Amino acid sequence: MDMDITTKTFEDRDEFRRKSIAEKAIKLLKSDIDISPMVIDGSWGTGKTEFCHKLINLMKEDDTHNIIYIDAFKADHINEPLMTVLAEIIKTLPEDSTRENFIKKVLPAIRFGLKSLAKAGVSHLLRQDFSDVAENFNEEIENATDKAIDATAELILKDHVEAEHNLKTLQAALTAIATDNPIIVFVDELDRCRPNFAIDMLEIIKHTFDVKNVSFVLITNTQQLRASINHCYGQAVDAQRYLDKFIKFRFELSILSDRSVHSPIIASKQHFFTLASEKQCLPDDCLNGDYFRGAIEHLIRHQSLSLREIETLILHIQIVQGLSDSKVFVERNYLGYTLLRLIGVMLVCYRPDLLRQIKKGNIDANSLGEFLGVERTPTFEQGLGALEVFEVMMIFIAKDCNKNTEKYILPEKYDDSWKYYVVEFMGRSLTSGMAIGEIVKTANIMAFE
Repeated sequence: MDMDITTKTFEDRDEFRRKSIAEKAIKLLKSDIDISPMVIDGSWGTGKTEFCHKLINLMKEDDTHNIIYIDAFKADHINEPLMTVLAEIIKTLPEDSTRENFIKKVLPAIRFGLKSLAKAGVSHLLRQDFSDVAENFNEEIENATDKAIDATAELILKDHVEAEHNLKTLQAALTAIATDNPIIVFVDELDRCRPNFAIDMLEIIKHTFDVKNVSFVLITNTQQLRASINHCYGQAVDAQRYLDKFIKFRFELSILSDRSVHSPIIASKQHFFTLASEKQCLPDDCLNGDYFRGAIEHLIRHQSLSLREIETLILHIQIVQGLSDSKVFVERNYLGYTLLRLIGVMLVCYRPDLLRQIKKGNIDANSLGEFLGVERTPTFEQGLGALEVFEVMMIFIAKDCNKNTEKYILPEKYDDSWKYYVVEFMGRSLTSGMAIGEIVKTANIMAFE
C-alpha cells in the first residue's frame, strides 16, 4: 500500500533531489525577511503537493512554528475563505481559555462578513421584487428606491467603520497568538478552485492576514491563477500585474532532478523507472537496458511529460497488464514489441485523436513520426549503426502506413543489413500490418475490446 502523502519525508524518497530546495525555502520562512505570501509555483503534475508535505514534515522537526495545511480545493464548496483559514488557525490553539478568547475576539469579524453577504442577498431579492411589480407600481417603487438609496448610503458608512474596527480586532487577536509561536499557513491546490474562490482567497490573505508572524505559502500554478483573474475581471486586466500585488516571492519547482547545467537528468524519467519498478509492470531487462532507457528519455523529452502524466502512463500500463491474459509487456520479450505496445498506451493517454484515425485505417506516417519525435530517417552517411531506437521503430511502422511514408523508406542498399535490426528488435521477420496491429491491439485492451 502506498504511504499517505501527508506523512512522506525526503528520507523516504527524494528521487528529484528537492530536499535542498525545501531547506532553502525553510531558511527564508524562518528569517526576518518579509516574503509572505510566497508561492511555490509549478505546472500541473510536477509534484507540488508531495513536495509541500515533505517540506512541512521537514520544518516540523524543529518545532519552531505552528504549521497549518489547507487544501483549498476541498474547502472550495464552503465559499468563504476567511472562515476556512480562521477555522484551521483555531485548531492549532490549545483547548482552553486561549482558544475561547480568540474565538470571542474574531467572532465580530466573522459575523460582519456573514451579515454583509446576507445584505447582498436581500438587496438582490428586493431588486427582483421591484422588477416583478414595476409595471403597476412605478411611483411607489421610485419613492421606495429613493429611501433605499439614502438608507444604503448611511449603512455603507456605518459598515465601513464597523469593518475597519472588526478587521483591526481580528488582526490584533492574530498578532497575540502568533507572537510566541509564529504561524505559517500552506494553501495548496488553489489553481484547482473556482476562479471566484481563488481570487477571494488571495484578497483575504492580502487584506486580512497581513499580520506580523503570520505567513502564507501558496502551492499553485500561477499560469492558472492568471486565467482565474481574467475570468473574474475580464481579459483587459493585466493578470500578472494584478497577481504581483498579492505575491512577494515566487520560486518554481524545476522539472530537473539534477539542476547542474551539464547533467540535466529529467525528473520525469526517474519517476517513470521508479514507478515501473515498484509496480512491476515492465520486464526487468527492459528497465535495466540502455536502449529502452534511452527510448523512454527520448519520449519524455519530446512529449514534455509531467510527473502526473508519467503516473497516468504507468497506471495505463498496469491496466493493460491486468486486463490481458498473456501479460503483453512480458511475453515475446523483445524491445520492439515492448515499444510498439508502449506506443499504443501513449496514444490512449495523450493522443486519442490520432489513435482514432489509425483505427479508421487513416495511418499517416508523418503524424506518427511527429508523435514519436522522428522527423525522417537519417541520411545513413554513418551507416545503420547510427540509428536511434525510434528511428528504427518508425521504419517498422511506416511500412504499415498508407500516407506520407516517403520520409521513412529505407534505401534498398541497406536491405541485408536491416535484417539484423529486425531480428534484434523483433526476434523474427516482420509481416505486413504487424507493427500497427500491435499498437492497436494494445490500445483495444484498454477499450475492453
